[in-house]
Amino acid sequence: MTSRPAVSRGLNRNFKMSKLTIRKMMNIVRIPLIVTALAVGATAAYAQPAIPKLAPMPAELETRYALSALPPALRATASVYLLDTKTGYHLARKGTSGLNCLVQRTAWELNDFRDDIYYPLCFDPEGSKTYLKVIMDSAKLRIQGLGPPALTKLVKGRYAAKTYRGASKPGLSYMVGPVMRTIGPDKKVQTMAMPHLMFYASGITNEDIGAKPNPAVFSTLMNPFVDRQGNAEQSFLIQMIGDAEKAKIMAEEKRLVDDLCAYRDVLCLHKMTH
Repeated sequence: MTSRPAVSRGLNRNFKMSKLTIRKMMNIVRIPLIVTALAVGATAAYAQPAIPKLAPMPAELETRYALSALPPALRATASVYLLDTKTGYHLARKGTSGLNCLVQRTAWELNDFRDDIYYPLCFDPEGSKTYLKVIMDSAKLRIQGLGPPALTKLVKGRYAAKTYRGASKPGLSYMVGPVMRTIGPDKKVQTMAMPHLMFYASGITNEDIGAKPNPAVFSTLMNPFVDRQGNAEQSFLIQMIGDAEKAKIMAEEKRLVDDLCAYRDVLCLHKMTH
């Protein structure tokens, strides 16, 4: 049998070694690529949806809007907090009455972050020590990047741990402004002209007061009813403002209503349900 020349045998050995070397190099490259692909896939699977950013309101408009939650006679001595969309609420005007007003943009109990929530409200001293703190903390945590489910869990946990608490004595939050956009009695977000007062009623239910509100029949909401906002501590007895008083408010606040509509169309009353 004729043997192959030594040169040919050497070339074959070199060729086999080259193929082995190439395969090893390909495996070395393939492993990081696989790891990278798995990491990217895992990141995509657990990626959270982007949190809608809150657009700032002009300070003068936000101040007027916040104060609209109060009857006119109470506005001059109330404090006003404005929302800095990069840091949270800050005291823009120091009052003397113990009433504190702001425009709420984030509600932890919705378990959802939107950029079209606007409702002015003012708390008395008791509400300022309790519910106002929750509102301010929620805004700050949202801005810092905490997502809706995490915020809902955190707030409920703080209530359970008594870091947050409901009002310990009777009091009320004023919400008699002409326009608000938030979740309505039917549990849908909408623009409303619904001036009302919220009396603190931690742990109270509609059954306790014999109320039978029916969101589908707005007339039933003209009687006092309890609105539970996320937990028992945030339960409030709602008293709507009567038709004559509401008409007076709408007439007196026409300029504000127009300015809010010009600022953003979701605040226009032509989007109103009630």
